[in-house]
Amino acid sequence: MGDWFTTESLDGDTYVLSEDRHWEHTHCYLLNGSARSLLVDTGLGIGDLSGLVRGLTDRPVVARGYARALGPHWRALRLPCFYVHEAEQKWLDGAFPLPLAQVRAMVADCDSLPRDFRPETYTIFQGTPDRVLQDGDEIDLGGRRLQVLHTPGHSPGHMCFWEAERGYLFTGDLVYMGTLFASYPSTDPAAYLTSLKRVAALPVKRVFPGHHGLQMQPGILRVMAEAFQALQDAGALHHGSGTFSYGDWSVQL
Repeated sequence: MGDWFTTESLDGDTYVLSEDRHWEHTHCYLLNGSARSLLVDTGLGIGDLSGLVRGLTDRPVVARGYARALGPHWRALRLPCFYVHEAEQKWLDGAFPLPLAQVRAMVADCDSLPRDFRPETYTIFQGTPDRVLQDGDEIDLGGRRLQVLHTPGHSPGHMCFWEAERGYLFTGDLVYMGTLFASYPSTDPAAYLTSLKRVAALPVKRVFPGHHGLQMQPGILRVMAEAFQALQDAGALHHGSGTFSYGDWSVQL
């Protein structure tokens, strides 16, 4: 599984670890401070992410996954410390909202899985987080501080991470190019709009999404917020209303 991830240095102490062989094109971000490192998202749980991370930092590592990552993705990580938002803590107690068979099918939907990966043995992680996060909390890495933004919509406990000093916004599953999924029972289209408005109001210099293309301009935050607002005004911002396309991205409701 050694070639499953691709790695790119973004600014010397920030790395993106990508799973480009899978259709989800997942991105994880390793942020190194002087005292500790933060892993934002934990990938698909297919490759050995822990070995890759250990090669990029010698500091203690805190891992934070997004939404579905709170379930299956932790299995392959094997790092001792992880955080979760309070709204999704129950997912780690066996209440993950998607059936295991569906999760396995989504992960296995790839023509170039590593030979030693077995989707039929893929399990959903359960455990106790080291810290339960809330909106407004800060994560101090030593020389780098990130603010926790509770941005529900894709999932009830979804979080973005805002590094104000650099103008970095790590958006996870909230914002990316491609299809935004707001159709699952655990999603909330109205909350999605509120979250988009919130991040669109920030003085963002760089957007770092959880999936697909990395070359995103900060202006896309306002564009997406306005599109969701238009759907709400038209009475279409609800489950079952369909898929709406806007060129490089779309939303499935």
